[in-house]
Amino acid sequence: MLHQINFPTRFLPGTTDNFVSNEVIVANRDLATVWHYLVDTSEWEKYYDNATNIHLADQTSPELHFAERFHFDTFGFPIEAQVMELEAPTGGVARIAWHGWNNDEAANAIDVYHAFLLEELPGKRVRLLTQESQLGPAAKQLATQRPNPMLNGHQAWLDGLAAISATD
Repeated sequence: MLHQINFPTRFLPGTTDNFVSNEVIVANRDLATVWHYLVDTSEWEKYYDNATNIHLADQTSPELHFAERFHFDTFGFPIEAQVMELEAPTGGVARIAWHGWNNDEAANAIDVYHAFLLEELPGKRVRLLTQESQLGPAAKQLATQRPNPMLNGHQAWLDGLAAISATD
C-alpha cells in the first residue's frame, strides 16, 4: 500500500479553492539522494526555475528543518512559509510539508499547504508525490486557468528533482 500526504483539516483536498497533485515513479534513485535535493534549498534553483529569492530564517544551513521559517518567490507570489512536517528518510519513507502564505489582502492573497512524500519502492525505484491545497482569491483564479499553472509548475519541480537525483 502506498503512503499518502497528511493534510490539516483546513486544507483537506476537495474543500479548498484549488488543489493539485503530481506524482512520478523513477528508477535508479536513492531515497537519501532525492531527499537531499529536496530539503537543501541551495539546490532548488539548479533544477527548478520557479523558486527564487530563497531565504531561510536560520542562516546556519540551507537545509530545511522542522518549524523552519523561510521565504521564496514562486508563481509570481512572494511566499512566507513554515515547515510543518519533516520526516527524514526512515523505513523507506520521507515527508516534508510547509504552510505558505502572502499577506496581500487583495486579489493576490493565497494561503497554501504544500507537501512532498518520497517513498522507496522495490527495484531501486522512488515515488515522488507532491500535493498542494490552496485558499484565497488567487487560488480561485489559478484553479480556472488552463493549462493549470500549479499542476504544470509542480510537475516541473518533480521532473527536475528526478533528473538531478539520478544515480545511473
